[in-house]
Amino acid sequence: MRDHWNPPRLWRLVFTGLSFALFGLGGLLLRIICFPLIALLERDPQQRRRRARLLISRAFCFFVEFMRRTGVITWSIDHPGRLGRAGQMVLANHPSLIDVVLLIACMRDANCVVKESLWHNPFTRGPVRAAGYISNNASVEMIEETAAALREGQTLVIFPEGTRTSPGQMPVFHRGAAAIAIRGALCVTPVVIRVSPTTLTKAEPWYSIPARRVHFSLSVGEDIDPREYAQAAPPPVASRRLDARLHEYFVQELTKNERSAP
Repeated sequence: MRDHWNPPRLWRLVFTGLSFALFGLGGLLLRIICFPLIALLERDPQQRRRRARLLISRAFCFFVEFMRRTGVITWSIDHPGRLGRAGQMVLANHPSLIDVVLLIACMRDANCVVKESLWHNPFTRGPVRAAGYISNNASVEMIEETAAALREGQTLVIFPEGTRTSPGQMPVFHRGAAAIAIRGALCVTPVVIRVSPTTLTKAEPWYSIPARRVHFSLSVGEDIDPREYAQAAPPPVASRRLDARLHEYFVQELTKNERSAP
């Protein structure tokens, strides 16, 4: 149930800043202490990767709970049990900076396509490398690497927009996500993310605090089988058709949410 407590704006500004500081400090601690310890104790590369991803998921859970308990955000998710299956592509729109944090917090062992810049950021490069996340450099090698991860049975989180959506605009997907799904996914599970009021968008700095507390709503949809498209047409055509269906789904859901919003 949504918490109706609405702390003053100054309170939320202070704890938003503390949340970002906590996130950066946590990333450094994982890189300097936790991941080297995992590497020392676990020789098997796949087990190291699983332990790293589990640790990141738990750290994100702690981070989200800190933001919730301090009055920065509230959040909800429906059908969380649909997430985290083998060979599943979790495909979401990207309205806010912490979308990936919320999704990864819901899954114990998930791969993720992340911005290439995160591989060089001192606060994030440790976690993304230890977890074996994939850089979104849009190369042919990246598409094949991502498809191969799905074929191995990994869960993959991807934001097909490639960047955060500007407020008031519908998402525009790059076709690479559909191409990856055609090549390797057993299922594509859409997740519609809605933020009210908007915050941490592409157009808003972190200190632009809205008048009331922000609520994140994650709606996990039913699976889409990419093999239906792969079997009916050559890969380029199948990718276009799947991309069109996914885009139509998100536009319909986001428009429906807008109409039903108070």
